[in-house]
Amino acid sequence: MSKVSKLFKGSSSSSKSKQHHRSKGGPSAQEAIHRLRETEEMLTKKQEYLEKKIEQEIATAKKHGTKNKRAALQALKRKKRLEQQLAQIDGTLSTIEFQREALENSHTNTEVLKNMGFAAKAMKQVHQNMDLDKIDDLMQDITEQQEVAQEISEAISRPFGDTFDEDELLAELEELEQQELEDSMKNMGGLPNVPNSKLPSRPGPRPTTKKRVEDDDDMHMLASWAT
Repeated sequence: MSKVSKLFKGSSSSSKSKQHHRSKGGPSAQEAIHRLRETEEMLTKKQEYLEKKIEQEIATAKKHGTKNKRAALQALKRKKRLEQQLAQIDGTLSTIEFQREALENSHTNTEVLKNMGFAAKAMKQVHQNMDLDKIDDLMQDITEQQEVAQEISEAISRPFGDTFDEDELLAELEELEQQELEDSMKNMGGLPNVPNSKLPSRPGPRPTTKKRVEDDDDMHMLASWAT
């Protein structure tokens, strides 16, 4: 048995009762996502540590160089082992990230389906209180009431009194106008003839009489006295 399996076996035996209790229902999606995030954080810190160690080993190899070839080679070997660990962590992080994203998507889909199921139950509960026959009757009643309202509106807006054909009235008016025109033409008759005789000439000035001369003299005399 490998050391890794022994390690997991030992840790599992210490929390056997807890795992047995959770195995019935299984871990929740949120709990699994939380643990995966913690693992990612731990491996990310491990990456940073290994990168710093690799830089240190490179600096050590450069420091010794040809002066202490054995120490330089040991530093390069340690760098190689650190790089292998770093590559393994990179692969593990990729796997964990993929698993976490898949679990998050599954959890999201589960929540969406759960909410959709809840909404479907609510809709079903609402529809249980509805009767299709009652709905049809209600719609028919509404239609009938609308027709009654329309008839009432038309009755209210209809004018009172006798109704006459407007075309007949216009035709009668046209006949009256035509008859009046014909009567007017009859009453006028023919135009009068123009007379052929000459008109009398304009009278000339009146002849001066003795009486008129005397009157004029009297008027002049009165005017001179007045002045």
